[in-house]
Amino acid sequence: MSKFVKQLLQRELEAQFKDIDNFLVIGIDGIGGNDNNQMRADLSEKGMTVKVVRNSLMRKVLSDAGKEQAKELFKLGQCTVAYGGDSIVDVAKEMVALKKKLKALDLKGAFVEGSVVGSEGVTELSKMPNRAELQAQIVQISQTPASNVAGAVSSPASNIAGCLKTLIEKKEEQAA
Repeated sequence: MSKFVKQLLQRELEAQFKDIDNFLVIGIDGIGGNDNNQMRADLSEKGMTVKVVRNSLMRKVLSDAGKEQAKELFKLGQCTVAYGGDSIVDVAKEMVALKKKLKALDLKGAFVEGSVVGSEGVTELSKMPNRAELQAQIVQISQTPASNVAGAVSSPASNIAGCLKTLIEKKEEQAA
């Protein structure tokens, strides 16, 4: 490959990965063309992208972007980068699910918030709640104290109202 073509590819990768802080590195050797196309189409529908990269070019791009730690993921074999979706957890969940269907899929590792995790880390990452689930948990946690306070405030008032009602009924019975 000529130097000019390498520079073009490197600039393209730099443009694509300058704002991507979280990605998975997988190996797709041994996956047939039909399965590969189906996998890419399914991921694309979910807003995820899979891109085969040259290891040497990707290491240069990562060095220039200040992501030195991620370079170790691009040492051996053909590497493919998976990214996108709402969060890296969504990508990890999809890849682990695909691994069950496509045995040849190799989960090499992930770069998450400046840290590198291995293939076991990708599996653990897939078990974590995604962004939407975390937001739902936060809403639920924040509403619980408010409902407890509302219950505590209304409980004495309802007790007093019940006592007053009982007293009124007794006085009416005595008067009759």
